[in-house]
Amino acid sequence: MEEKIPLFFEGLKARKVNVIGLGVTNNDLIRMMLRKGIAVTVFDRKTRPEVGALADELEALGGVMVLGPDAMEHLDGDVIFRAPGVYFHRPELEAARAQGRVVTSELEVFFDLCPCPIIAVTGSDGKTTTTTLIAEMLRAQGYTVHLGGNIGRALLPQVESIRPGDWAVVELSSFQLISMRRGPRVAVVTNVSPNHLDVHKDMEEYIDAKKNILLHQDGFSKTVLGADNAVTLSFASLVRGDLNTFSRREKVERGAWMDGDKVLWYSDGQERTRLMEASQIRIPGLHNVENMLAAVSAVWGIVSLEAIRKVAGEFGGVEHRIEFVRELDGVRWYNDSIATSPTRTMAGLRSFDQKLIIIAGGYDKQIPFEPLAPVLVERVKLLILTGKTAGKIEAAVTADPGFGDSGLRILRAADLAQAVEIARREAKEGDVVSLSPACASFDAYPNFEARGRHFKELVRGLQ
Repeated sequence: MEEKIPLFFEGLKARKVNVIGLGVTNNDLIRMMLRKGIAVTVFDRKTRPEVGALADELEALGGVMVLGPDAMEHLDGDVIFRAPGVYFHRPELEAARAQGRVVTSELEVFFDLCPCPIIAVTGSDGKTTTTTLIAEMLRAQGYTVHLGGNIGRALLPQVESIRPGDWAVVELSSFQLISMRRGPRVAVVTNVSPNHLDVHKDMEEYIDAKKNILLHQDGFSKTVLGADNAVTLSFASLVRGDLNTFSRREKVERGAWMDGDKVLWYSDGQERTRLMEASQIRIPGLHNVENMLAAVSAVWGIVSLEAIRKVAGEFGGVEHRIEFVRELDGVRWYNDSIATSPTRTMAGLRSFDQKLIIIAGGYDKQIPFEPLAPVLVERVKLLILTGKTAGKIEAAVTADPGFGDSGLRILRAADLAQAVEIARREAKEGDVVSLSPACASFDAYPNFEARGRHFKELVRGLQ
């Protein structure tokens, strides 16, 4: 393996490399390859002014920039790295594969070259928190951990510094998994519900992409599946190695679960171990109990019970995930910008024991909002809608049978700044205000992190 890594990069020097898509994942990859003397041409649909100083930096390192809406029409590499947001079945990439050119990604190559075992996590909801919990548990045990993937850090540029005794913990989206043909040592699927249907051909393609996390595992691997989700549990027949499941509703044969007294347990198939009470988990909400159960099932046998309990009691949560921002005049403000789907918002709403003021709406991923409507009607007192999906969400809520008697008010805002102003005006002492959009951010922000940061700036600026 030590020879495989330098040989791979040396081999790229003799080939023409294209990288599609500037962004968090690819920027470090481009820099690394250019510094190694690999000829890289970068393609991005953004214009030169939109890319700004980054284009100057990459050109100074020797990169060639092809920018603008028609950039992908000019692909000329025999090795093409696509960003996760570039759909695998785009016509330009289909044509490149038909011509015998290599179409790959930073993470696919990382899986090929990584010298240490990999734990990979996917799911429609909960994958970021579960991934982070796993990483924290491994660190608490004393391991060196390389955390990345969809969570926001490219791992291939770090591969030369990774040792066999380390652990890589990787969050994977459906866009990354759709072309994945390598399996991790441990695969975790938290749940599967409709998501990203604005890009995927249909729900079947989305589910099939998720399956790739386990289809290429071997008999020595472990797979962890959420037993409370029918689609996820249906993957069990595909598992080749050690199958663990987790549930917050019923006991499982192998894996972690929560009993009726809200005590968490783990069973290895023969003996069961009492883990903790749910109340000992610092981050609130039943969805975070599920995330903890998934993480425990993934690391059991790798880390100690003491390390698990330490993380459960100390981990304060992931930024943008029901993140406490401030209290002002008795009103508590939370940033749940990571809630980019209706199911994420539903989980966030159920984390509080009172009716909320919710700011929602955003980019349209073609996901139905009808399943969200009754939860909004039950748990929200004021719904402030903004973004492209505002009309769709309002239509779903007002059509719900419980809406008429609920007392729920719906207001519209032109943008997030106005939504925060409205919430400030309407909120009374004791209220909770949460940004929980149920949608992606792409109609107004490059990602949910940027949306969450802007929300926090707006809230912290309130007088």
